[in-house]
Amino acid sequence: MDKFIVTGGRKLKGKITVSGSKNVALKVLVASCLTDEEVVIENIPLISDFMVMADIIRELGGSVDIKDHTARVIVENLKKSKISLDKAAAIRTSSMFLAPLLVRLRKALIPNPGGCRIGARPIDRIIRGIEEMGVEVSYKSRDGFFYLNVSEKLKPIKYKFEKNTHTGTETLILLSVLIKGKTVLENAAQEPEVDDLIEFLNLMGADVKRIKPRTIAINGVEKLHGAKFTIPSDRNEIVTFAIASVMTKGDIFIENINVRGLEEFIDVFKKTGGGLEISKNKIRFFYKGELKPTDITTGFYPGFMTDWQGPWAVMMTQANGISTIHERVYENRFFYVGELEKMGADIELFNPKINNPNSFYNFNYEDNKPEYKHAARILGPMELHNGVIEISDLRAGATLVLAALSAAGESIIFGIEHLDRGYEGFEKRLKTLGAKIRREKE
Repeated sequence: MDKFIVTGGRKLKGKITVSGSKNVALKVLVASCLTDEEVVIENIPLISDFMVMADIIRELGGSVDIKDHTARVIVENLKKSKISLDKAAAIRTSSMFLAPLLVRLRKALIPNPGGCRIGARPIDRIIRGIEEMGVEVSYKSRDGFFYLNVSEKLKPIKYKFEKNTHTGTETLILLSVLIKGKTVLENAAQEPEVDDLIEFLNLMGADVKRIKPRTIAINGVEKLHGAKFTIPSDRNEIVTFAIASVMTKGDIFIENINVRGLEEFIDVFKKTGGGLEISKNKIRFFYKGELKPTDITTGFYPGFMTDWQGPWAVMMTQANGISTIHERVYENRFFYVGELEKMGADIELFNPKINNPNSFYNFNYEDNKPEYKHAARILGPMELHNGVIEISDLRAGATLVLAALSAAGESIIFGIEHLDRGYEGFEKRLKTLGAKIRREKE
C-alpha cells in the first residue's frame, strides 16, 4: 500500500491536460462485449478501475490489449457467465456485464456490485427493468450472487425509472440494443456520459436516440460491429484542478477539453469569486481574491454533481462566511469531514428538515440510518494545517489531497489506492504544476 507525503502552501501554476472520462471508458468496455468484432478505444484513463474491468473481460473469454492510452478489445466468444466475486467487489460497474452475458449466453451470475462505500447503490432499479424484459432473477444471500436467466426470449419494453439512475439507464440501453422491437426508457438519466455511450453504440450499428431530455428510444438491431471511439475528457478531473487553482492561490490552464457537462459548476464557481476564462478547447482557472460562501444542493444532471461536493466542501473552508452543502444522491457521503476537521476545518453535519424525504432524496430512503447526515455547514475562512489523514473513497481522496496542498506543513495521506481508481498519475501531474508531493510505500 502506498501513501502520499504532501508539503502544502505552494501555488499551483501551469498547463495541464486531463484524462479520458472514467465513467465513459468503463461503460464502453462493457459495450464492446456486445460484438465479436474488434473495438478500438482511444484516450483511455490508465486507472485501476479500468484495469479491473479489462481483467473481467479476459476472465469471460475476451482479449484486451492496452498500449499507451489505447485499448483494443475483441470478444469473439464469451466462455463464462459468472463475474468473479473479487473483481466485482472492487468496482460497481461490474454489474453491467449482465447485459452482454444475457444477450450472448442467455444467463449471468452477477455479485452485488462493489466500489466506494458511499451508499447502498441499489441494483433494484436495474432488476425491475430486466425482469420486465423477460429475465428471471433470483438472489442467493448465501453466496451474494444474482442468478439471471432468459427462459424464452428478451423482449422490448416501455419502462419508467422510479428515480434517476445513471448505471440503470445505461444497463437497460445495453441490454436493449440487440432486442428486436422498440424499447422506451422514461425518466432516464440525462448525464453527458450516457449520451457518450449512446454515441459509441450507434457507431457500432445500434439505433438509440434521446427523443426527450429524459426519454430514450432504442430500436433493436440484429448485430453490432466493431468501431473506434475516443473517450472525452473527465469532467470530475477538470473540477478537481479548478478547485486546486483556487485553494493554492494559483493559476491553471486545462487544455484539449470542452465545457460540456460543467455548466452548473462553472456558474457556481464564478459566483463564489473564482477566476475563470474559457476559450476554444481550453479553460483557465485562477485565484483572484476573497471567496464568497455558497449554498449547494447536489442532484442528478443538470444539477450540481454529487462527485463535486467533497472538493467543493474543502474550497468552502476558504470562503468568507458560512456555506452549506446538502447531499441528495447518496445517503452517506461525508466520511471525509472528520479528516478535514483534523486539519482545522470547522464543519458541522446535520439533517435538514424535509417534508417528503422519499421523493426529495434520490437514494432509497428506507436505506437511511439515524447516524447518517445529509448536509454540512462549513465555516470559513479557516487556515488548514498539516495532518495524518485517511482516504475513504475516490472523491474523498481528491478532497483530502486538495486540503493538503493548501495546508501549512507536511501531511501524510493513507489509502491512496482509492484515488488510483479514478485519477491517473495524480501526483505526477500535480508536480508539473509545482506541487511538492511524493508517493511512498507504507
